[in-house]
Amino acid sequence: MNSTIEYIKEWQEALQLEILHLKKFGSTKYLISNGKQLSSGEAYTYYFETGISVKIPVGSSVRMEWGGIKEKGRILSSEGRSIILAFDRSLGDVISEAFLFHDPWELLEQLISRLLEAAKSKQKRLRIKRLMDPSMPAKHSNESGQTAVKELFLRSKYNPVTFVWGPPGTGKTYTLARVASNHYLKEKKVLILAHSNQAVDVLMAEISAFVKKKNRFQEGEVLRYGTQIGEILTKHEDIVSGQLLQKKEPSLLKEKEQLIEEKRLLKQDLAGSFSVRDSEQLIELEKKLARILEKIRQKEMSFIKEAKIIGTTLAKAATDATIYEQEYDVVILDEASMAYVPQVAFAASLAKHIIVSGDFKQLPPIAAAKDAIVKQWLKEDVFHRSGVATVVEAGELHPHLFLLKEQRRMHPEISAFTNHYIYHDFVGDHKSVEESRKPIAEMEPFMNRASILLNTSFSGEYCVSERTTHSRVNPWQLLLSFQLLHEAYIDGARSIGYVTPYRAQADLMELLLNDIYAKERQTADLIAATVHRFQGSERDVMIFDTVDSYPQNRAGLLLTGKDSERLINVAITRTKGKFIHVCDTDFVKKFVYRSKTIRQLVDHQTQHRQLVQTDEIGQWVKHQHPRLQWMHARKLEKLFDDLTSAKRDIIVALPNSFQLPDEWLPVLQNCSANITLISPKINRELPANRFILSAIAFPFIIIDQRFVWLGVPVEANNRVQPPFIAARLDSTVMAEQFINQVIVSE
Repeated sequence: MNSTIEYIKEWQEALQLEILHLKKFGSTKYLISNGKQLSSGEAYTYYFETGISVKIPVGSSVRMEWGGIKEKGRILSSEGRSIILAFDRSLGDVISEAFLFHDPWELLEQLISRLLEAAKSKQKRLRIKRLMDPSMPAKHSNESGQTAVKELFLRSKYNPVTFVWGPPGTGKTYTLARVASNHYLKEKKVLILAHSNQAVDVLMAEISAFVKKKNRFQEGEVLRYGTQIGEILTKHEDIVSGQLLQKKEPSLLKEKEQLIEEKRLLKQDLAGSFSVRDSEQLIELEKKLARILEKIRQKEMSFIKEAKIIGTTLAKAATDATIYEQEYDVVILDEASMAYVPQVAFAASLAKHIIVSGDFKQLPPIAAAKDAIVKQWLKEDVFHRSGVATVVEAGELHPHLFLLKEQRRMHPEISAFTNHYIYHDFVGDHKSVEESRKPIAEMEPFMNRASILLNTSFSGEYCVSERTTHSRVNPWQLLLSFQLLHEAYIDGARSIGYVTPYRAQADLMELLLNDIYAKERQTADLIAATVHRFQGSERDVMIFDTVDSYPQNRAGLLLTGKDSERLINVAITRTKGKFIHVCDTDFVKKFVYRSKTIRQLVDHQTQHRQLVQTDEIGQWVKHQHPRLQWMHARKLEKLFDDLTSAKRDIIVALPNSFQLPDEWLPVLQNCSANITLISPKINRELPANRFILSAIAFPFIIIDQRFVWLGVPVEANNRVQPPFIAARLDSTVMAEQFINQVIVSE
């Protein structure tokens, strides 16, 4: 086991490598123009206009590039569509156009500084050591019959480090909030940290509600610190630092707002006609504003010193001296499985006791660099790196790991898979959850069923790689998934998620929803995204589209790689009452080992009779959307009507040099629109005005860049079995996507 100094050296190296990677590949780029020098002296300041609103924190380091020149600077002002930059040397009086780069590595540099500071303190080194090597004897009592809140409170009172394993729906927020409140009631100073602002808000709202319920709330003692405060705290504005400042120091905030407004108006004047006098006045305003902001910061520091429970993000804690220069009795870190190990170590250094809460069966931290030491310390969570998860994988619970073991989120038909295959029967269902989720399970589609596997096998070969990113898309499963979403919405569901491993497929669904379901989105919570966006949230109905299918000859790493278990776990456990898995089971069974989670899910759903076969589509499609219609692929009247009614152009795409059926030829010959045929081989017998040679995975027809037909002609579809289904989509947006992805210049 490493010493704390060795850990810090390795973390510093890993963070530096990540910084180098971000410097090379990760900058955010802005076009800036009409640059004018404002002042010279200790620093050279420049005013620039921006095409869009650029929100970069004051004091941030930036890089400017123009005409082969690169110069480092910092942000003095960034409001609206103008910015003021400071440089160490003169760059001339005027810069007509340049690129500004704001780099995301500053937080990592700050984290390195905090770790180096911790290395100088014997006390902080010991705290980090206990986090990374939790082998000390447990000191809390293990009385039977204790509530989760009481046991966790005692653990965190008597042990320096307590790991909390909180699988989805097991009451993590409820438990952590009450433990924090109980420490507060014992007059302890508690710091609440999390990876995201939303998680901090949720936990602080729960704490505030509990303390108020106990009639123990004192203004200023529970404090949400930060600027990115969400709507969840609208009912708890009395704990928000900005609101407290407004109440106690209204004149300071009024002066700040007046200066900001003066500066905005002056910048407008500068944009219209530049003058030296205005530029000097602007610099003076910046100095006045800086003084006011410093007074505000001093006030906020006094709030922090007086508060007993403080909530903020990990990033702010590491960059704001108001937080990291304080000493705490207890730190409670939520979302720890998403945080870098060095971030968790920094959090541990701040307090005598730390609660590290998360779920190491969900998605790990994200880092970009590919170095081995980055993988070790920035791409794996603290549960694994401290050895806590290793004990669990051996079938036991670590002495310093507290498990929340009853889930109340998912209908038991859904949780049966994750409880057994992901959580190895450590987790069970609360007795109330089946009854509470029954109303959702009773809804369409698939009434009275909570877990469904919609099998798309033998309905065609539709899985292709997107041209630019190579992320996979499957338009057939996309349309089926939309139909499922539509059926659920029609039957009253207003909380529906569409989740997929592939960003291109998620983006495609987002386009489709915005195009043909915009009105419905105004009255319902309908989200299409990759798994990462859903972590930490929940929906009544979840549709999980695995995308992978023929003509691919292997399953993607997102479904079979190292983190695939976590990805699939998150996709399933977002669900409350109805989980619908859209999947080509034949493909999965052919190309995925039985030990892989996606194969286990398919086998589990099949064995538990949750399978809905392809030939049942006519039974569950009950509400045809006006712009997406399903019909028998051999009943061609509607298609032929569209063809003969075409006004501009018809695109027919055929794979494998397929010959069109004879009945199609006279219809196409009588069409007045221009016909383009896309095929691997030119066939001059077909009535086409233009031929494009291209390998096509599946057949489709696009009419007037509006109507997209899939599933016809049936004879062009490989691996198709009855019933022969065709889909007609009325969407110029989706037609454009097909054209951009498939039709390239001849």
